[in-house]
Amino acid sequence: MENALRLGRILAGLVPDEPEVHGLVALMEIQASRTRARVGRGGKPIPLLEQNRARWDWVLVGRGLAALERAERLGHEPGPYTLQAAIAAVHARARRPEDTDWGRILALYDALAQIAPSPIVELNRAVAVGMAYGPEAGLELVDALVGEPTLQTYHLLPAVRADLLARLGRHDEASAEFLRAASLTRNAPERELLRERARIGPDGCRG
Repeated sequence: MENALRLGRILAGLVPDEPEVHGLVALMEIQASRTRARVGRGGKPIPLLEQNRARWDWVLVGRGLAALERAERLGHEPGPYTLQAAIAAVHARARRPEDTDWGRILALYDALAQIAPSPIVELNRAVAVGMAYGPEAGLELVDALVGEPTLQTYHLLPAVRADLLARLGRHDEASAEFLRAASLTRNAPERELLRERARIGPDGCRG
């Protein structure tokens, strides 16, 4: 990541008037800022909304926000990198997960889906809908993606579906989806996390 950041900064210096270059740098800076908070003991991944934000690198966040501001100032219509950076920036500006502006994130995903449509963008958009308007609304969109051929082996599809089902209190279905997600990932720590989340009792607590 450090090498990628260094090259991105060099590129931004070489083409200072290209908004998408600054958008890419902004995205990398903000993503890199979370490195220390992403992994727990034993290499266990920590989802974004469960991360200790005090462990984020706020110098990198500041650099990312500055690069995003420059990209937005230079470009009339934001490109895909700038939009992704703007989504990351919404998370970065929220000092607590509950402060996240999910309506803004949804609007940015709507824009991204217009210029760079893909099933993964639609899945991420469904997550934003679920957070902004409730799990039932998000699940409806995720269910519409279940038959998408390119997502058949993508573990985050059942993982997202499982999370929404759990929030709706449909714990048996959620457990089955978490196990399906675990079977699809090759990342051992992530697999263990998903298996752990599959152990949800009828009261919503992990067994």
